[in-house]
Amino acid sequence: MSPDHPPGLDLDRLRGLLDRERPGLVSGALSGRLIEGGRSNLTYAVSDGTSRWVVRRPPLGHVLATAHDMKREHRVISALHPTAVPVPRPVLLCEDEEVLGSPFYVMEFAEGTPYRTADQLAPLGPERTRGAVLNLVDALVELHAVDPGEVGLADFGRPEGFLDRQLRRWGKQLDASRNRELAGIDELHATLGRRLPASPAPAVVHGDYRLDNVLIGEDDRIKAILDWEMSTLGDPLTDLGLLAMYSLPLDAPDSPVSTTAEAPGHPDPAELIERYAARSGRDVSAVSWYTAFAWFKLAVILEGIHYRYTLGQTVGRGFDRIGDLVPVFIEHGLTTLQEG
Repeated sequence: MSPDHPPGLDLDRLRGLLDRERPGLVSGALSGRLIEGGRSNLTYAVSDGTSRWVVRRPPLGHVLATAHDMKREHRVISALHPTAVPVPRPVLLCEDEEVLGSPFYVMEFAEGTPYRTADQLAPLGPERTRGAVLNLVDALVELHAVDPGEVGLADFGRPEGFLDRQLRRWGKQLDASRNRELAGIDELHATLGRRLPASPAPAVVHGDYRLDNVLIGEDDRIKAILDWEMSTLGDPLTDLGLLAMYSLPLDAPDSPVSTTAEAPGHPDPAELIERYAARSGRDVSAVSWYTAFAWFKLAVILEGIHYRYTLGQTVGRGFDRIGDLVPVFIEHGLTTLQEG
């Protein structure tokens, strides 16, 4: 299949749909390419030579549960677009699987750069890197300031018992991929359960908020927050804890996990937490729990990848090193709880 006709994207059918649903939007023949970097759902850039759009769909051969993500993602960016939260403008949602073989949605192409590694950030220099990451915090404050009821998202999740459900969910994920001893992970899980904090008022939670899930403009501002597949209504401090976790340099060569925190000028977690607290007015005194939970969650995710690697179910390079990272994440989680 040619680069202009990537798998999973039938440009003729897409053009037909757009002409029917958004007459006049497309003015020339469509071309498309797969955007690399997504973890699960597929993302394509589509152009008619003048304008550009993005198409999001589940992976090829997806299970039905994933199809629901498209509706959720489209719903949340549609709700947030009129607010101060930077998200791409939605174009349409298509739930008719006859068009591309699965539900999908189209949004406008947002200009900006995703930064996934310290090497990619380095050319910005320390001052611009610092500014971009502080802007990342400010965008999170804007997201958490949105009243879910006012934008039609009052029923977007179940905030009651959110943290308890999250902890149980990731505990089950861990049990599903146990095939070796992992010192300290049960202690980390149990301690998180014993110290469960009381959640603040619920907010729209992104669920995977970090530098490489946003686009940064030439002015170092956040142009678009992407990858809303894990978004829900819940405890906003889970987003802050994850951001704090990703802001601590790992010192793990060739890490498959984002290395942006190692870039010169990147603020440390304490500064990001302090800025969030000052700008949001939220009590962040329990942030150590949320950061430790983020370490636990990533340890479980990485252990799942390692487990699939041992079964020969991974494709590509670098999977042989992931198993060595899991104890590092466990140790960071335990240390964070002790310091908290």
